[in-house]
Amino acid sequence: MRTFPFVVSIHDVAPSTAEPTARWLTDLDERGAPCTLLAIPGPFGGGAALPEDDALVSFLHAAAGRGHELALHGYLHAGVPGGPRWRGGVNRMLARGAGEFWSLTEGEAVRRLEAGLGLLADAGIRVTGFTPPGWLASPGTRRALAALGFAYWTSHLGVHGLPGGPVHRMPALSHRPGGTGERAGARLMTGAARAFARTRTPFRIALHPADLTRPGLRRAALAAIDAAVASGGRPVTYESLVSG
Repeated sequence: MRTFPFVVSIHDVAPSTAEPTARWLTDLDERGAPCTLLAIPGPFGGGAALPEDDALVSFLHAAAGRGHELALHGYLHAGVPGGPRWRGGVNRMLARGAGEFWSLTEGEAVRRLEAGLGLLADAGIRVTGFTPPGWLASPGTRRALAALGFAYWTSHLGVHGLPGGPVHRMPALSHRPGGTGERAGARLMTGAARAFARTRTPFRIALHPADLTRPGLRRAALAAIDAAVASGGRPVTYESLVSG
């Protein structure tokens, strides 16, 4: 059976989401599936900054020791005003207003990225990749990422090597819990995953803490992962995908 890579990522990893992060990781560990944990180092949602939570820091180091990857997922994961009006519309539609790096200049992006990297360093965590909130990154952000030595960033449709490529075309499947069409979205995730698996098309599955508030969304995500593996899917981290 010809294999193909797929990536599972756990989003919004922070002190305020430590419990759902651990629940998702248990599901993946049971399947022997390495994943990329997307960390928010700043005080996400008004909570503690990541280095202040010793238990979470130890948990993340242990996860990395088992083959999971840690990556940066913004600084605060909160929208920043500015930029053309159309960008605000895209932010609201695709990221529910949380597109923190969608309207930033290069200088603004450098400052936020350096602040996030500094907090991760305080926790003894080094990262090579970046997934912007909502997968939305301005041109200035992409230049800042290259200047700071990141190995890749991710968008809705692909994984972009830095500084100049290559691009791995991999659409991302994600739930929108509590939103319009939640049940249809769950069916779409499992259906799309099976379709991609049948054609050996690389793709990604994004897991969010809020998904676990809806048992049906958890079942749909795990069914999509299981279907991919059954069809020859090889779960990989972003870092191993880019470096391999």
